[in-house]
Amino acid sequence: MSAASTGPGSPFDVTLEEMRLHRSAKWSRVKADVLPAWTAEMDVRTAPAIAEALHTAVDRSDFGYAGHPKPVVDAFAGFARDVWDWDPVAGTGSVRVMGDVGVGVQEILRAVTSPGDRVMLNPPVYLSFYPWITGLGLVPDDVPMLDQDRGGRLDLEGIERSLAGGTRVVLLCSPHNPLGMVTPREDLAAVAHLARAHGALVIADEIHAPLVHPGSERQFVPFLAVSDAAREVGIALHSPSKAWNLAGLKLAVGVVADRSRWPAAMTGGLDWGAGILGQYAAVAAYTGGREWLDVVRREIEERAAQLQPLLAEHLPGVRYHRPSASYLAWLDCRELGLGDDPAQAFLERGRVLLSPGPAFGPGGTGFARLNIGTSQELMTEAVRRMASALDR
Repeated sequence: MSAASTGPGSPFDVTLEEMRLHRSAKWSRVKADVLPAWTAEMDVRTAPAIAEALHTAVDRSDFGYAGHPKPVVDAFAGFARDVWDWDPVAGTGSVRVMGDVGVGVQEILRAVTSPGDRVMLNPPVYLSFYPWITGLGLVPDDVPMLDQDRGGRLDLEGIERSLAGGTRVVLLCSPHNPLGMVTPREDLAAVAHLARAHGALVIADEIHAPLVHPGSERQFVPFLAVSDAAREVGIALHSPSKAWNLAGLKLAVGVVADRSRWPAAMTGGLDWGAGILGQYAAVAAYTGGREWLDVVRREIEERAAQLQPLLAEHLPGVRYHRPSASYLAWLDCRELGLGDDPAQAFLERGRVLLSPGPAFGPGGTGFARLNIGTSQELMTEAVRRMASALDR
């Protein structure tokens, strides 16, 4: 077992019995005989710096409404400067705190669109984008990713046609979920140029940005750092929720390059949606949680590599392109003969829960998303259960 593999002291040193005690959505919303490998939560021990910060909040009995956002803003800005060479508060840059990225996306859309407006997506893409958009009376305008089998790339010609046709907003997923693709700077700059030319807004969901794999040939570039056009048309959304496994603590940040670019109609009470424990945890994550994150990133990268021989052994009909970011594996199961939604067959016959490919929009039929943010043992068990679905 290599140094990065699951072992004593590893954040992924968890057992099935321990995880069954969790009340999080991933583990509590499944039956006792089902192994969950679906929603984007990791099976991981909390970073010591975050645990210490939360214990401090408990010791202080500090459970009121979230306080002044400055400590969070300063911590995030320091992390962004050190890791991505991007200063989100430089000049007239502005960072706002909110409950989560989903709230941010929906509040921005509510402020800048009217029912019937089109919002462009690049499917297969994060499945919650669709209900967020349709719930506001908006229309998804799908411009599917190209070259899925090679990791994916944006269809810039398709994006231009969409914008020329009147699309008001580009909802960009960068790094991309579920493909794990890190968008190159030149493609981000092209999107920004096209959006400015057509008077559109770009909302960049960059929630998986801290989880780019150490060995990736391409590193994450913040959308607001790529060009003047991007700074004019973009709003970026970040959160420690994925990288440090803190979704339930409810804390995200939105960034614009000039505070005057916040949509005027956005509610002034957005800050009140954040949780005070989220504030404690975010400051600790961005300042004291970096070493822990580096270990997690190395182990996720190793888990992505381990998945390839596992599939070759147990599910040779499944095609899989290793992601460059995050802990989500996009599996092409079309050769298995399990229909449009293979995740359903894996659940019914194998008692393992994956995310259903069709929910990710066009290009998702016959696919399923597997969460590999877990121990090697639990990932192996998930694949074995998937294989057992073919035997039944």
